[in-house]
Amino acid sequence: MKPQDPFEKIAMPGVKNVIVVASGKGGVGKSTVSANLAVALAREGYKTALFDADLYGPSAPIFFGLQDQKPEVIKEGEHEQIIPIEKYGVKIMSIGFFILSKKSLIWRGPAATAGLVQLLSTTQWGETDFLIIDFPPGTGDIQLTTIQKLNLTGAILVTTPQHIALADAQKAADMFHTPLIQVPVLGVVENMSYFTPTQHPDEKYYLFGQGGGEKLAHQLGVPLLAKIPLVADVCELSDSGKTIFSSADHLIGDQFQQLAQQVSQLLVTHV
Repeated sequence: MKPQDPFEKIAMPGVKNVIVVASGKGGVGKSTVSANLAVALAREGYKTALFDADLYGPSAPIFFGLQDQKPEVIKEGEHEQIIPIEKYGVKIMSIGFFILSKKSLIWRGPAATAGLVQLLSTTQWGETDFLIIDFPPGTGDIQLTTIQKLNLTGAILVTTPQHIALADAQKAADMFHTPLIQVPVLGVVENMSYFTPTQHPDEKYYLFGQGGGEKLAHQLGVPLLAKIPLVADVCELSDSGKTIFSSADHLIGDQFQQLAQQVSQLLVTHV
């Protein structure tokens, strides 16, 4: 049998843009950005999908309130195809749909990357303008396999204003700029940028520092796509399967809608 070429691309007919959302460290809200960017793009009228590539800590089923859902599996000839679950206009696929929520996924690197490739290649994405891929933190096997196996349009880096988050985001950027990889960084999203009390909408409190996103974007020569504020009910909404567009504070929803518009304008020739 002919050995599989590790650099052979996965065929994704109908998928126009594949954008990875990455960070160098956990805890910066990368999955929140991924999920709500996908929803915002769908609200702009684009056919949108979200792939949760964090195999060891999948969060998409929780973010979309789909913990008890199982995707439909259909037979096409000798091959099986998985139909992604759709909610809020977004087609969603995650390993979390196939494992119990309280069970850990104990896979070594080769098994994890094989599972990643199987999920990506057997999901029936259909006509899709934007496929958003939520990377796990870091620069390991999952990231490298995704880069090898997909024709990526670009990457979005998520950071908070903190110095340590910027340092780790810089490492993620370095991965995309490596000569053998060369994935364009589309821009930077600064999450938890500031806090504005509902009662005092003109006030901003920079709880984690200030200017970090601008600094990183300047260093990379890319735009700062958004400064996402810290809003009190985001965690509660995420835990209950609702998007930030259900927030009583419309400021965060407006920021995500502007982010979606920025991304779509950057890639208008691809849609």
